[in-house]
Amino acid sequence: MESKGLTESRKLDHIKAVLERRVESDEETLLDDVRIIHNSLPEVNLDEVSLEKDFCGKTLKAPLMITGMTGGHPDTAEINRNLAVLAHEYGIALGVGSQRAGIEDPRLAETFSIARRAAPDVFLVANIGAPQLAGGYTLREIKKAIEMIDADAIAIHLNPAQEAYQIEGEPYYAGIISRLAEIIDSIDIPVIIKETGNGLSGELVRELYGLGFKCFDVSGLGGTNWVKVEVVRAAMRGQKPLPAGRLADYWGNPTAIAVIEARNAAPHSYIIGSGGIRDGFDAARAIALGADIAGVALPVLRSLLLGGLEKAREYLESVLYQLKTILYLTGGRRVTDLWRAPLVIHGRLLEEISVRGINTHEYLRRTRLEPLRVQRWRNTQT
Repeated sequence: MESKGLTESRKLDHIKAVLERRVESDEETLLDDVRIIHNSLPEVNLDEVSLEKDFCGKTLKAPLMITGMTGGHPDTAEINRNLAVLAHEYGIALGVGSQRAGIEDPRLAETFSIARRAAPDVFLVANIGAPQLAGGYTLREIKKAIEMIDADAIAIHLNPAQEAYQIEGEPYYAGIISRLAEIIDSIDIPVIIKETGNGLSGELVRELYGLGFKCFDVSGLGGTNWVKVEVVRAAMRGQKPLPAGRLADYWGNPTAIAVIEARNAAPHSYIIGSGGIRDGFDAARAIALGADIAGVALPVLRSLLLGGLEKAREYLESVLYQLKTILYLTGGRRVTDLWRAPLVIHGRLLEEISVRGINTHEYLRRTRLEPLRVQRWRNTQT
């Protein structure tokens, strides 16, 4: 178990790395291999389009989540407060970063709980790491994370690649699935299984869906790459990075593939399409492929820290207006209409999902049928 001070200092290292260095994968999300067919006669007025979307039993004003990034150092409290302010203003969901530091040092809990005070009505997602479950965290620590921010859901993040390349990493994942199976029925809010940039696979989603998990954040390859972050961070600290080579750019499941595989494996679940989502076009394509909402992180953080709340507002407004316009240009009135919009899937995405045994036409036909809504998030056996 690492020291509390080391956990705390790492939070600032990560922020410094993502602001000052290029930490995004060279690999593509493959969302560019998706074309949503334009409708020149949409039979809908732009002002009739609604971005409201149900998510895990609540209604968001727009299908977007600022996914978990930070907290755990005194200097990060203001960041989480401002992210909560933004989430409140636009009626979107917000996740906090890993709460390990706040669980192990009560003095740091404020860096997370400030988000709830700043935004009492926001859909707020707590966050703990799978290695901590392997290392001894029990239902007690999970409930502590939930209570810390009065969370509406809790994400259990999976970051095995990051742990392998973190200079003080804890790449201990043996027994995690059995631990997850033990806790799922004891938590009475949605539990989100969240990757951290290398993408969930269909096999894992299917297994966890069978255990009763109904919410997945795919966090695919193509966006911020935490292997790359840890390599950069080691160099910034004057330490020799572990030899990641091409793994820092190309290891994982690209976002578009991860969304399709997750929806195919868990048809009646909530899915967050994240990983390299940079604008409303990316968000729309992730949703059209089967996600319920899209997730963004790095662009919001950079906008906020480099340009303040106004720049962050400009960014989010552009994403949401682009998304609304795309709905209008497909003849849709609500977000789920994107699940029925005509699509063309081509290039590597088509080739790779075919190799993975997914028939594109059959998948799209089934995805056009709106997934069940009644208590889809419930942590129960399928």
